[in-house]
Amino acid sequence: MIKNCIRTMLLLLAVIASFSGSAFAAGYDDKEALAGLKEVKVAFDVTAGDPKVLLGRLNVIDETRQSLIQQGVTPHFVITFRGSATRLVQTDLSKIKPEDRDGAARIAAKLAELRGAKGIDNLEQCAVAAREQGTLAELVVPSVKVVGNAWISLMAYQAKGYAYIAP
Repeated sequence: MIKNCIRTMLLLLAVIASFSGSAFAAGYDDKEALAGLKEVKVAFDVTAGDPKVLLGRLNVIDETRQSLIQQGVTPHFVITFRGSATRLVQTDLSKIKPEDRDGAARIAAKLAELRGAKGIDNLEQCAVAAREQGTLAELVVPSVKVVGNAWISLMAYQAKGYAYIAP
């Protein structure tokens, strides 16, 4: 009976291990695409206004950052927020639907985590988008810097060699 319990526990641990971690941990890598690269620079243009979608995108951006580091490539990521994502990265709860407030709190926590993470160069909120969404730039979550115009910021990052990704 003890042997069966141990065998079952080992099998369970193997199954759990196979489902945890990134694709890199599961035996996949990006060696071919990353060959010869020591660093990558990417500007993400995030506009998702659904808290589940936005948090999912932030998690995949973070997983990508971690995977690059694991594969020996230094990431330089800038994440910009525009459009309806703006309402989810500010602190005025009256501007967030009651059903989205828990998701917005999770987004704020993820942004605070990302702010100090290796490979995150900047987190930016567009002041034009804040105005257009009826929010105040002064009420953007503390981990995110307000910039005058995210399109200008994104143009400048691209001119500096950052790839553009709109997840």
